[in-house]
Amino acid sequence: MNLFDYSASASNKKHAPLAYRMRPRNLDEVIGQGKVVGKGSPLRLAIERDELHSLVLYGPPGTGKTSIAQIISAMTHSNFVQMQAVTAGVGDIRKAAAEAGDRLKYYQQRTILFVDEIHRFNKSQQDVLLPFVEEGTLILVGATTENPLYEINNALLSRVKLYILEALEAEDIKTIVEQAVADPERGLGQLDITFSPESLDLLTAASKGDARMALNILETLVNSFQENGALQVDAELIRKVIGQPILKYDRSGDYHYDTISAFIKSIRGSDPDAAVFWLAVMLEGGEDPRFIARRLIIHAAEDIGMADPRALLMASAAAQAVDYVGLPEARIPLTEATVYLATAPKSNSSVVAIDKAISAVRQLNKITVPAHLADSSHSQASALLGRGQGYKYPHSYGGYVGQTYLPAEVSGIKLYHPGENGYEIKIRQFLQQLPLAKNQPPQK
Repeated sequence: MNLFDYSASASNKKHAPLAYRMRPRNLDEVIGQGKVVGKGSPLRLAIERDELHSLVLYGPPGTGKTSIAQIISAMTHSNFVQMQAVTAGVGDIRKAAAEAGDRLKYYQQRTILFVDEIHRFNKSQQDVLLPFVEEGTLILVGATTENPLYEINNALLSRVKLYILEALEAEDIKTIVEQAVADPERGLGQLDITFSPESLDLLTAASKGDARMALNILETLVNSFQENGALQVDAELIRKVIGQPILKYDRSGDYHYDTISAFIKSIRGSDPDAAVFWLAVMLEGGEDPRFIARRLIIHAAEDIGMADPRALLMASAAAQAVDYVGLPEARIPLTEATVYLATAPKSNSSVVAIDKAISAVRQLNKITVPAHLADSSHSQASALLGRGQGYKYPHSYGGYVGQTYLPAEVSGIKLYHPGENGYEIKIRQFLQQLPLAKNQPPQK
């Protein structure tokens, strides 16, 4: 590096964003990820011994994935190559692997390939990468915010160790902000910055566990409101900067599926408070209300079913209201349906019945409709084909008469078992009383 390169590098660091300047320089400075890189953890020991294995760092934005990768770069004696999945192609992967092979052959130096946003690699790119990871030509370090179980090929995933980073706790965010305020070299220590207790709590809440977001908010405060090197941060200043708090919610990403799962499981678990909370998370995150309405309809049929048949009507009415009035008013019928379903008795007897029936149908070689149940609407169907002969009209027997309704191939199969909640208690009692009506004489 010549004098001009050094000067440019120093200038770039000086004017780099605060979040970049405050990145941890070693593993001891990584905050909030003790389970992954704390003292004595397997990954930390591997990094310190320079005996790294292929791995994927998975976690929300701003939790330290790229920082850990850069620390690995600084600590390892291996050649470190960084690649952005959004811009890299198959050719880039092959080139990196070829150079890594030569370096290992001629210099006995390993190569660590860091792929940021590895979930952006398509199947072809992952397939190209696989053999180089498998044979050890490359040690892969991937970083992703998306669930690797869905975004990374099973073959590649089976050859890496998965490390899960968690969203930072409030105290972790406060520590990071306080360090940035106090650091005179990389941070804002040359300024006189003070926080009111409420303002620091607001900043922490707005960051949603994301250290980068917290530092970006802090930097915006300084750039906008500091005067003569001094800044007194109060709640009003925080509100001016953050406006309406931004909720991290990707309508097609991992958090989308986790949130709708939490929503449905809260309803199934009969917890209206939790269900309404997750509904609010989705609405604030910009989720399509029609998607929520569809899930309510499915849940009403699948998890409540015959225990309260009105639940399906309530969910369908909410879906209609969403299309008719739209947001923000549609939040009210969605909430009404959510609360109704959460507090309704639960039964999955309908879904169990249809799944058993479908399984039985798939296993049969043939299905024969009993003659007495077959269509007899044609004038000659009964006389010539025997269809409809022997059929007993239930209304002629007071509403019920015993006869076979199943095909001979599955005679006696039991598919529907009424539950013991809600309306199904009455259904169970009704079905138990039916055999008593078998021998009632026909009504005249």
